[in-house]
Amino acid sequence: MTREIHGVAAAPGVALGPVKWLASTPVTSSSDAAGSDVEAEISRAETAFETVAGRYAVQASAAQGPAADILFMTSALAADPALLDQVRTGIRAGGPTAHSVTEAVAHFAGQLAALGGMMAERASDLRDVGQRVVAELLGVDPPGIPDSAEPFVLAAQDLAPADTATLDPRLVVGLLTVAGGPTSHTAILAKALGIPAVVACPDAVEIAENTVVVLDGTGGTVEIEPGKERREEVLAVRARQADAPTGPGRTADGHAVPLLANVGSVADARLAVELGAEGVGLFRTEFLFLGRQSAPTVAEQTEQYAEIFRVLGERPITVRTLDAGSDKPLPFLNLPDEENPALGVRGLRLSSVDEGALLDQLTAIEAARQATGAVVQVMAPMVGTVEEANYFATRAREAGVHSPGVMVEIPAAALRAEQLGAEVDFFSIGTNDLSQYLFGADRMSSSLAALHNPWQPALSATIAMVVAGASKHHVKVGVCGESASNPEFACVLVGLGVETLSMAPRSLAGVRAMLAEVTLEQCRNTAAAVLVARTADEALQAARTALGRGK
Repeated sequence: MTREIHGVAAAPGVALGPVKWLASTPVTSSSDAAGSDVEAEISRAETAFETVAGRYAVQASAAQGPAADILFMTSALAADPALLDQVRTGIRAGGPTAHSVTEAVAHFAGQLAALGGMMAERASDLRDVGQRVVAELLGVDPPGIPDSAEPFVLAAQDLAPADTATLDPRLVVGLLTVAGGPTSHTAILAKALGIPAVVACPDAVEIAENTVVVLDGTGGTVEIEPGKERREEVLAVRARQADAPTGPGRTADGHAVPLLANVGSVADARLAVELGAEGVGLFRTEFLFLGRQSAPTVAEQTEQYAEIFRVLGERPITVRTLDAGSDKPLPFLNLPDEENPALGVRGLRLSSVDEGALLDQLTAIEAARQATGAVVQVMAPMVGTVEEANYFATRAREAGVHSPGVMVEIPAAALRAEQLGAEVDFFSIGTNDLSQYLFGADRMSSSLAALHNPWQPALSATIAMVVAGASKHHVKVGVCGESASNPEFACVLVGLGVETLSMAPRSLAGVRAMLAEVTLEQCRNTAAAVLVARTADEALQAARTALGRGK
């Protein structure tokens, strides 16, 4: 008999296949004995860390976009001098080498977890580093992706970046995790790979190996042992998706909705063009800054931006200035240690520490635009006040930028959208951080993942507020958060008055197909139904009814 369990939708799409669990037996250091030569043991530990860091770096070089960024950051964790110092101390105190690694990793992971926010996500990454270093020391294989001759749904307590980034979407057709959240590394990488995903699903532990399931990464449900009719229905849906329309995004009655891509590298830009993106709604520039001891020069930045601009041709591009903080440490900025980086000196606030970094970046973006003739607008992250919006717009225009804008991800900006709109030309709503701050819920906490469900009515109400405020000054509003990649919620956004939707390139086809099936009036009716819903579940069901999609 079919049974349904619920998690949190993390990457859109429907998958059908047998469940295979990630090998979850942890690598333990209990079999490791203390070595008699302390310096030799320290050298052995250093070599193991270097080997693991090198493997992450190789994976990062072969990856694209978010996967590359996450793997480079994980490589940096494996090379952290403070972590190695702690390991050396443990070995010198007489501890076995592998045990000293485990203890040091547990110590630093605990500190990261206590900080919350993005730092808590890095605690999970650090534990994976520790597992791989211990495995290297003991000469055993770390837990890995199961072998299979047929496509399957991969299930796990959680997935490490090194595992997720290397998945083959032709073999792994769905992801299901007990922990995690909709903005975790697993979710981000699943979207980048185009793999449907459901996270924060504690009941998943009841699913036995090789049990066939239908995983709905749009609704956040998992059907266990579906019947023949349901399986055929899913296969038919996937066949329709394979034949999805191409071309510009528009509703069934011809209302244009430009579908844009989120990119962070040249490879991302090429993929966006290949998959039919009409432009770029979020160009993440952090790839130029991470992993460096000194800031990139204006010339270096100009060259890199120009390369991506040329790939995109005449398609419009929205560039986000540097969005980093103490959770993405940049040595050359000398950022202070902060207990809560998500609420600290990050985004535009970095200019209070080093205004030159912002001015150099604006200069380079404008130089690249002039060199390529690209259509470019620039926005700043973490803007909450009129003063901040005015400051950024002034500096951007002084650098030659014709169209400055701001990201709306702080509730204060949403509340004062009309006033901020008098200072800038456009808004881009980052629903990931907006949800975090709106609900006071850590993006990386699996226990709070339900609050990051885009169907929470308060999120739609806040977006409606932004659109209303923006209209007073004819300011354009787009969404570049993960919610835009949910085909059904994309209809809600259009109904609320959002003009452009930006998402991971592999999500474009599903959203394009969904919009082509509904009219603008249906989208508006759907948005109205969501705004009066009491709960996230009610909002989802009301939306599906308004869209004529049933359950």
